[in-house]
Amino acid sequence: MVEAHLRGTRAALATGWRVLEGGGTALEAVEAAIVLMEDDDTFDAGRGSFLTRDGGVQLDALLMEGATLRAGGVGCVERIRNPIRAARKVLEESPHVYFVGEGAERFAQEHGIPLCDNRELVIEREVNRLKEAQAQAAAGRPQEIFAASDPSHDTVGALALDAQGNLAAGTSTGGTLNKTPGRVGDSSLIGCGCYADNASAAVSCTGWGEPIMKLVLGKWAADRVGEGMSPAQAASRAMELLGGRLDAHGGIIVLDASGRMGLAHNTPRMAWAWKTAGEEASGISWPSRQEPA
Repeated sequence: MVEAHLRGTRAALATGWRVLEGGGTALEAVEAAIVLMEDDDTFDAGRGSFLTRDGGVQLDALLMEGATLRAGGVGCVERIRNPIRAARKVLEESPHVYFVGEGAERFAQEHGIPLCDNRELVIEREVNRLKEAQAQAAAGRPQEIFAASDPSHDTVGALALDAQGNLAAGTSTGGTLNKTPGRVGDSSLIGCGCYADNASAAVSCTGWGEPIMKLVLGKWAADRVGEGMSPAQAASRAMELLGGRLDAHGGIIVLDASGRMGLAHNTPRMAWAWKTAGEEASGISWPSRQEPA
């Protein structure tokens, strides 16, 4: 699975970069990169997402534009293959910021996004994973879904800076394994798992959603950049806050309008990839206290 994650992030990077090279906007590049990862069942986004307690898929996504602070999000959608596409429709074609459930699906369909059967989003790997988690819970050994020892939090995110100097951010997820239907995590909530402002930074988060929401961590990190921290410093401080204040885990990527980047995490590992006009890198990183397995 490690190599699959690395291949997926590299492919998403290449897809987003082609958009920028062709003169596309940061918003378009972020959407394109995330669509690719939603279509890759390696990740907890789109097809192949973790299943709810009832055995279905419920998806959340947010897209945000740094120049205007326009944002669009959808939550608890069950019949949209690529929720980040629906999020863009909300951003560009609605006076609102957020739609959930049936209302989000109706809005998406009315704006040209076809709906799918929820069963098309469910794969055998996740059916088996859910059965195992529920069997363990029934036996009095609940799976450590939110423990740092469990690296399986495959929320996807992307950030971009375009030739016009505009930032954009996006995050998409299927949430946590065995979640109660109707639960919304941090990923699609503005300022929590996703944020973008040309005056500070673009941010995307992954990990345990409830603590990230309590800290409004995406906006917190962007504000630190706005106050003069580098993206690398802000990312590191955000993970210190998440772990120190709430004993929680996650990961974060940060990009500012000067093109400076930062990433940090306190999970066992995190896949990442980035590219500029002159450089490119990707990898699976481990916290400094750990060595690669």
